[in-house]
Amino acid sequence: MGHTLRREPIYLLMIAIYPGSFDPITLGHLDIITRSSKLYEQVVVVVSRNPSKNPLFSVEKRMAQIKEATQPLSNVAVDSFDGLTVSYAREKQANVLLRGLRVLSDFEKELQMAHTNKTLSDDIETVFLATSTEYGFLSSSLVKEIAKFGGPIDHLVPKHIAADIEKCYGKASFQQ
Repeated sequence: MGHTLRREPIYLLMIAIYPGSFDPITLGHLDIITRSSKLYEQVVVVVSRNPSKNPLFSVEKRMAQIKEATQPLSNVAVDSFDGLTVSYAREKQANVLLRGLRVLSDFEKELQMAHTNKTLSDDIETVFLATSTEYGFLSSSLVKEIAKFGGPIDHLVPKHIAADIEKCYGKASFQQ
């Protein structure tokens, strides 16, 4: 008589890391965070320093903005990190890296990064979430460009962040 191998389910604390520069965090980012908070026991939004970018806000300011925006989500934490994301994930015993996808060009870049991360840490998985349709066009760069030329951005970012961005560019600079 053959034996059937019965495995008991293994329940792991699923910690997901959502890394990015978030300069500024947009409603598209918040959509990914909110949806992933329903999928994972803990989501850590990690503000990374990107040496190739000139940020509008300091890392500390971005962290404060994200904390305020995600305050209603009890299983979301905010942190910062310099270095490789997989190193941070290992340090926090996270098993998932979250990445949002808007357009095909995002997928190409993110897939390359996922493959690279897999060579660095085989036990950490990258999970892609498609951005909700209404945010498919949205990026932090686009928000900053609109704001720089005096356009409205309060439908693209949380209200408190729109106010912070307007302070950076100043209303007077728009009246030219």
